[in-house]
Amino acid sequence: MILQLNKHPQEAIAAIDAMENILTYGELVDFSNEIGTLIPSRSLLFLLTENNVGGVAWSIGCLNSGNVPLILNAHIEEGLYKNLFEIYRPSYLCVPVATAISLTSYEVVTERYGYVLLRTGLEACPMYEDLSHLLPTSGSTGSPKLVRHKYENIEAAALNISTFFQLTKEDRPLLALPLYYTMGLSVVFSHLYVGATILITNQNMTDRAFWNFIREQGATSFTGVPYSFEILNVMRFFRMDLPDLRLLTQGGGKMPRQLNLKFAEYCRDNGKQWIATYGQSEGTARMAYLPAEWAVEKVGSIGLAVPNAELSLIDSEGNLIEGANTEGEMCYRGKNVTLGYARKREDLLLGDERRGFMRTGDLAYRDEDGCYYIVGRIGRFLKLFGMRIGLDECEQIIKGKFPIECACVGTDERMIIYLTHGEYIQQVKELLIEKTKLVASVFDVRIIDEIPRNEAGKILYSKFNI
Repeated sequence: MILQLNKHPQEAIAAIDAMENILTYGELVDFSNEIGTLIPSRSLLFLLTENNVGGVAWSIGCLNSGNVPLILNAHIEEGLYKNLFEIYRPSYLCVPVATAISLTSYEVVTERYGYVLLRTGLEACPMYEDLSHLLPTSGSTGSPKLVRHKYENIEAAALNISTFFQLTKEDRPLLALPLYYTMGLSVVFSHLYVGATILITNQNMTDRAFWNFIREQGATSFTGVPYSFEILNVMRFFRMDLPDLRLLTQGGGKMPRQLNLKFAEYCRDNGKQWIATYGQSEGTARMAYLPAEWAVEKVGSIGLAVPNAELSLIDSEGNLIEGANTEGEMCYRGKNVTLGYARKREDLLLGDERRGFMRTGDLAYRDEDGCYYIVGRIGRFLKLFGMRIGLDECEQIIKGKFPIECACVGTDERMIIYLTHGEYIQQVKELLIEKTKLVASVFDVRIIDEIPRNEAGKILYSKFNI
């Protein structure tokens, strides 16, 4: 059984949600076995989750029963859901009770923990024997490309993360990040691995109830993306009395240096730990971390490879870079490296294409202490408020809706959209807000006479001002 679930005291509490629902380790083990009697092993299902005890129970239960869930947002945009459904054709759906009301054409198998399991009637899908679960790469932009995880990735990520965070069964982490988000799921994996109690909430960070939940349940750690800490900064977090909170950890993209430093200094001066991390869904979330003792001295660094793994740099010719302060593409080796991608149903049968090694697409250097600093991206995607957004996919969204030329570039602070027709500025911005669910301020739409291209017709992105 994954994550040692059957080795923990079965009466111990695995998860508590903001509605005061409780899930014990024994109940989680029993539910995993129950799912195995309801669904034929190695079934593909779409699991539409919310941040509650039921989301944890079904996510872990499906994995433990040998079935393969694609974990999605329960409030996924309808067009994206239909696209994924048509491509992958799952045999089962698992959705919150409220959502199931509109899915009357499917057979109800069972209702448990606030979710309904539905049989779609679609035929079973052949899948690779070690395939454990699927996550979308760019969940809000409509890409059918999924990251294929294997069971070893789950165990390796849980071991690595619990080791460098020094997690124990006494920890009570607050899970405010979504379960369908790779870093949110990694919080679950790593803490269940050590027998801790996860405090899971879908409450807004600006709500009084959110903070009451933290205090009443004695949350010991908080994991957020840069935007999470932007909110904390304006909420007078530094004046709050949270004696149980011992660890603040950040991932999901680069954080503004001054804000990073502010939290690092606060933790240093108040007996807490500030640990910045780096990762990708392709590496089962966490791949590097900056030890707390370096949080102020090396602010902005992603630090060292997680335990049991290795970071390296290669030049444009693929040669290994040995020295310090030389930029190259950062590579990663570890057991948490995923199998590869799926772009269509047939790809679920593919084996391990990466074999424990991946090129991250990030340009970086390391200092004399071996700490890594990311300076840019080789790949065509941004991380805006912790969400990975494909620039090419955004271009396709725009061109699919409007008869115009466009080019998307940017940084992790904002996306810049170049158009050749001024009358579409507002419509394009509104479309991207709708599709990505991001705020208007991250989109900067500009007008130019012509999109620069080379002789082969490919866009020359280097010609744009960012």
